[in-house]
Amino acid sequence: MLFWFVIAYWLISVAIGLVAATRVHNTRDFAVAGRHLPFSMVTATVFATWFGAEAVLGIPATFLKEGLNGVVADPFGSSMCLILVGLFFAAPLYRMNLLTIGDFYKKRYGRGVEVLTTIAIVISYLGWVGAQISALGLVFNVVSGGEVSKLAGMWIGSATILVYTLFGGMWAVAVTDFLQMIIIVIGMLWIGGEVSGMAGGVGVVVSHALNEGKFAFLPPAEPREMIAFFAAAITMMLGSIPQQDVFQRVQSAKSEKIAVWGSVLGGSLYFAFAFVPMFLAYSATLISPDMVGRLIDTDSQMILPELVLSKAPLVAQILFFGALLSAIKSCASATLLAPSVTFTENILKPALPNLTDRKLLFWMRVVTFTFTVLVTLYAMYSKASIFKMVENAYQITLVAAFVPLLCGLYWRRATNQGALVSIFCGIAVWLAVHLAGGEEPFIPAQLAGLAASLVGMLAGSLVKQRLPHDIHVHDRLRHGHHAADAHGVAHEGIGTIHHHRS
Repeated sequence: MLFWFVIAYWLISVAIGLVAATRVHNTRDFAVAGRHLPFSMVTATVFATWFGAEAVLGIPATFLKEGLNGVVADPFGSSMCLILVGLFFAAPLYRMNLLTIGDFYKKRYGRGVEVLTTIAIVISYLGWVGAQISALGLVFNVVSGGEVSKLAGMWIGSATILVYTLFGGMWAVAVTDFLQMIIIVIGMLWIGGEVSGMAGGVGVVVSHALNEGKFAFLPPAEPREMIAFFAAAITMMLGSIPQQDVFQRVQSAKSEKIAVWGSVLGGSLYFAFAFVPMFLAYSATLISPDMVGRLIDTDSQMILPELVLSKAPLVAQILFFGALLSAIKSCASATLLAPSVTFTENILKPALPNLTDRKLLFWMRVVTFTFTVLVTLYAMYSKASIFKMVENAYQITLVAAFVPLLCGLYWRRATNQGALVSIFCGIAVWLAVHLAGGEEPFIPAQLAGLAASLVGMLAGSLVKQRLPHDIHVHDRLRHGHHAADAHGVAHEGIGTIHHHRS
């Protein structure tokens, strides 16, 4: 019965996505919902996009093993990312009226930087989308009682999500995200009440976790531990900022104010609700300690589903797996759409001149289909946990794309030469540390890469320009045309900062 309830919910949500697809008439509708989303939908799509498989399965499993210290990357770093985007990046990027984050790099630095950062951004999505596809396979396998294999579940899940994402784009993603946020909130709170009652109440669970040291957040006062903690925190906090899915939510808003506060509120809600699955998973140590002991070192991601299936009534099971599927679907659809749009706009479009808007929309759908197949194959063969897949996804954008974005908006002396040197240094050092192998390095690869990226930007921008530079882009950015002028936005932001300082 649970399986058929899940299938029915799945089909209904796909149908809603297809109805939303009727609003897609051009590439702007497909990529950023025509910039028509109200505050409620922007908040919902920010929240639902990030509340994915790692929030329900990955984070709780890591919390059981390592406590709060182990989940500094997510939800602490990831929710802070959304808040930082709202406070410091949403307004200037919204004013630029762009289709993709890659367009910013093109306007600010030229074609070379656009291509390099776009490739880095697209690659970074493999881990994130792979985690959602893996979780879909797990859920279908569990709710079907093993009748549907994990492998078959991956293909069924990715194929059905592809259907409404392929036709509906950002409109379908936003509408289904709004529905799925409601399901997530109701489902998580309902099952939280059920599990709390079984464990003896919220106070009992929290007190037990406190006594077991699970709320210890800061690392030991040792240099290696502190550096590793800091590196884990900034990987998602900063590495997630130059991402197309975040950018799409900013650009889809009806106004600049909605773009700013929708991101801030969505990030805050994500942080608050990420603790519900952690509470549920820890409750399992009191309700079914034998089951936890059996799974903690072998398949810790199964602890929460096993608890719900073995202890909760059918209504609670339906709500839990409905919320879990909502979380996965909203995240997967967004992360399939984002890299597909940015690859089409920033890599494929310049290679296919004289494309009409209709043909460009066709190619966006072709790329979405292709990326879905590739990422499902990646998920099939990846051995990493859901949490690690998501955490590692952002290292490449942290070392390659974050510094050029930050400096492009807020440092007027940043040049295309500086951006290119920044990207080269960041990726080279990051790869070098990874390839060195051995035990965990004193300076984690992503932190070393970020430092090298920053040094590269400063050095490359301050020395005499030696690399080819797009003069037309430079002049356009210097003098500005309209609100979409990147350098004008940067000058405005910097001027404001200097005014307040003086």
